[in-house]
Amino acid sequence: MILSLTLLLLCQLAGEVVARGLALPLPGPVIGMALLLLILAARDRRPGGLPQPLVDGTLERTGKGLLANLSLLFVPAGAGVIGRLDVLAAQGLALAVALVASTALALVATVLTFAYVARRVGR
Repeated sequence: MILSLTLLLLCQLAGEVVARGLALPLPGPVIGMALLLLILAARDRRPGGLPQPLVDGTLERTGKGLLANLSLLFVPAGAGVIGRLDVLAAQGLALAVALVASTALALVATVLTFAYVARRVGR
């Protein structure tokens, strides 16, 4: 589990370094996630020579454990919102519009991506 967490954090760190070092308009964790995807794809193509936790399912179990407790990571954000109720009162409408619009755009992007992939796969 330690090796799996280390790999996840190293991918995020590498993503942050690349994003900030090259001044890319992408968040570091997104770049780190793409890096992790490349590592996992390489692992699945040639599993030989890698440490045991990376090929025996430990990385997957670690990821599932983190996702199962993801809601705990929203507690500090919620506390931050409560601590800045003055900003929420002053900019509440703009924040609500941005939240609804970004959610709608994310849903549209997801549907379009799914439709594209479904056509490419032939289903």
